Amino acid sequence: MKILDDKEFLSIIYSYERQLAKLLAVLLAVVIGIASVQLLVQSGGKILQISTNWFDGNLINLLDRLLLIFIALEVLQNVTAYLRDQVVQIELVLLTALTAVARKVIVLPPGTENKPILMVGFGVIVISLAGAYALVLMARRANATPQAPQG
Repeated sequence: MKILDDKEFLSIIYSYERQLAKLLAVLLAVVIGIASVQLLVQSGGKILQISTNWFDGNLINLLDRLLLIFIALEVLQNVTAYLRDQVVQIELVLLTALTAVARKVIVLPPGTENKPILMVGFGVIVISLAGAYALVLMARRANATPQAPQG
């Protein structure tokens, strides 16, 4: 006699996964909310200071934090999509990765252009992610179009 048959065991594991994903989604939502409030307060303070020089790195720091919040929102969308559909949506994962790489490229410090290997690496990553995204979209469209009967 089995204590837990396969169906019951898988049901327990599935329930655990869903509860953990919900907990992580709530935690991420709270962190995103706090980070957004901090960004608004810090940026608001700098905006009120007329003497703030946005071109000495403050603007890049603002963009870095803003893009980081957008990436966190995309991760939250990934988690909620998983909870809704019970599958990892690869398009969302690839778009999140593209946003993360774009963030790194946008906030590169001055002088980075003197590191050709790093620049080539970023290029390879961007092209690979864009290619993977294009392949996923083509595969989805190919599966979505009805096939004409052969004969």
